Amino acid sequence: MMLFEELGLSLNLIDGLKKEGITEPTDIQEKVIPLALENKDIIGQSQTGSGKTLAYLLPIFQRIQADKREMQAIILAPTHELVMQIDSVIKSLSENSGAAVTSAAIIGDVNIKRQVEKLREKPHIIVGSTGRIFELIKMKKISAHTIKTIVIDEGDRLLDDKNIAVVKDIIKTTLRDRQLMIFSATIDEKVLNTAKDLMKIPEVIKVEEKLQVNPNISHMYIACEQRDKMEILRKLIAAEKPKKAIVFINKGIETEITTSKLQYHHIKAYGIYGSAEKEERKKAMEDFRNGKLQILVASDIAARGIDVKDVTHIINLDLPVEAKDYLHRVGRTGRADQKGKAVSIVTDKETTAVRKYEKSFGIEIKEKVLFNGKLVDK
Repeated sequence: MMLFEELGLSLNLIDGLKKEGITEPTDIQEKVIPLALENKDIIGQSQTGSGKTLAYLLPIFQRIQADKREMQAIILAPTHELVMQIDSVIKSLSENSGAAVTSAAIIGDVNIKRQVEKLREKPHIIVGSTGRIFELIKMKKISAHTIKTIVIDEGDRLLDDKNIAVVKDIIKTTLRDRQLMIFSATIDEKVLNTAKDLMKIPEVIKVEEKLQVNPNISHMYIACEQRDKMEILRKLIAAEKPKKAIVFINKGIETEITTSKLQYHHIKAYGIYGSAEKEERKKAMEDFRNGKLQILVASDIAARGIDVKDVTHIINLDLPVEAKDYLHRVGRTGRADQKGKAVSIVTDKETTAVRKYEKSFGIEIKEKVLFNGKLVDK
């Protein structure tokens, strides 16, 4: 296993990582960091939770001239949650490493005047959504000519037909010798070709997915009729009293309905869905992080970019469409040597998928029932 020292990172950054309990680079970090430090354009693909954010942030930190009051990097992300998540990683790294690197989170649908105020401070790194960032560049509030690096996070979404035009507009405003890095968990041929068209001889890095099962997670399922799933979810929450739980459903449209039903029974729940106000979503995520909210309801797409410590339970109200997504979901609990529980609420028909997971991932998923207000073995 390589060490961060061998990748050419400065000691203050390495010490900052140690304070977070990070001592060894992940595969994507090992491959990206040396190339990024050489100012190469990079297309990087690796699974969710593999450390992509630090793979691009660490070289950016090392190359930023912190003594200069100028904007030096832009990071584009598709969701409000991911923007806030990246910004919080920047702020932690800055504090822990003692690097005087500053940042600002810029998202749409919120007061632009406050954002303009933030930008007067000339933050070194700007993280934000494409539309609002381009708007502020046009207003000359973001000085594109000083930008040395642009990162496109979740490139599969930001380079799709809906977003590509604005992304190109932003890139065009910067100088030709700037560095461009694109990262995503999935990169198909179309995204790859689009990315290559934007870049100067990019390095393409693909890290194969290692489906590792965290031994700290207990897997279980409860079988019931489809119409009883909501009732079982409510009783499960009452029995387990989770400190922090994420309830996964497949269709974003069901998020609001599921959340309303839980709130009706006085459960502190919040659903992440597209029509929710940005400020409301930001507050909900903060409340979930600090334990004021007990349950977060989300689809796989909405949950992208959510990385919260101390999640005690993952509950699958719907089983994921792809088997590997089961591991992605449950991997959000049982972190940092803590124990976690993954509970799937399934119909009799869906138990065949449960057996498939057991076989594919070499895990035991125990059948449980709710009895006298407790979750017990069947």
